[in-house]
Amino acid sequence: MKIYTNFDEIGKIPNPVLTIGTFDGVHVGHQKIIEQLNKRATEVGGESVLFTFYPHPRMVIQPTTHGIKLIQTQEEKIEKLATLGLKHLIVFPFTKEFSELTAEEFVAQFLVAKLHVHTIIVGYDHQFGKNRDGNLEFLESRAAYYNFEVKEISAQEINDVNISSSKIRAALAKGDITTTNHYLNEPFQIRGTVIHGNKLGRTIGFPTANLALNDDLKLIPCNGVYGVEVLLENGEVHIGMMNIGVRPTIEATTATHIEVHLFDFTQEIYNQKIRVSLVVRVRDEQKFVDVDALKNQLAQDEIFVRTFFSN
Repeated sequence: MKIYTNFDEIGKIPNPVLTIGTFDGVHVGHQKIIEQLNKRATEVGGESVLFTFYPHPRMVIQPTTHGIKLIQTQEEKIEKLATLGLKHLIVFPFTKEFSELTAEEFVAQFLVAKLHVHTIIVGYDHQFGKNRDGNLEFLESRAAYYNFEVKEISAQEINDVNISSSKIRAALAKGDITTTNHYLNEPFQIRGTVIHGNKLGRTIGFPTANLALNDDLKLIPCNGVYGVEVLLENGEVHIGMMNIGVRPTIEATTATHIEVHLFDFTQEIYNQKIRVSLVVRVRDEQKFVDVDALKNQLAQDEIFVRTFFSN
């Protein structure tokens, strides 16, 4: 997959078959669109192209109030797209000036004049351009004039489910990892660097790796305990459990901490960048009457997670 951040980098792409969108969280609906891109590109002797943006448009249009967190970081999104057979990824810098372009101007100046697009494929409810005036009906009305084809991906074609980034966000807000992973077609991932903590976990028999996020814009699920798979820098994969929360029993704080306990693991991994895949939600974060009660619960959590992964 070739990646571009401006049109000067792009050579001639044969018969570009293109879609447009932020693709926040490359969920199965997005994956279906990429599949259709690749299929159509093969049919017309062309190559598939995704035109996306960075930063997220809402961060530019509502700089102080957007409050947005990303289901996938830019790094995660690019890595996922690369696995789907996409040939070209245009990550266009989204600016205030760019946001003022009408759908007509965007299509004429970018998709036609610069890319010479052959086919545009969009989801059944897709909108783009200033005031979101670009949609399927608009594209169909301009297809003959600009000499491109338009194909719609219907709701039924997207796995008969109206999957959206907002539904994934809602699932994460409830800690519903099962639904999240189903929509993403893979485990939700958190990436970060292992940092020094207060080492309280090891005093109760559950040493943890404290995680500092690689990207502050990353969306984190609601507080609780999760069963996880962890990929280390050396390629090893270990299972364990992760707590997201404020540690109310040991030292209640207002800051959210992300801590991972790896089973049967004694290595020092400070400063390593690790990838944590959330596989199952175990329970809500709780405040226990004392540390012994916490230790007993953690032991039960470990049994639950080990059993889950062994099945």
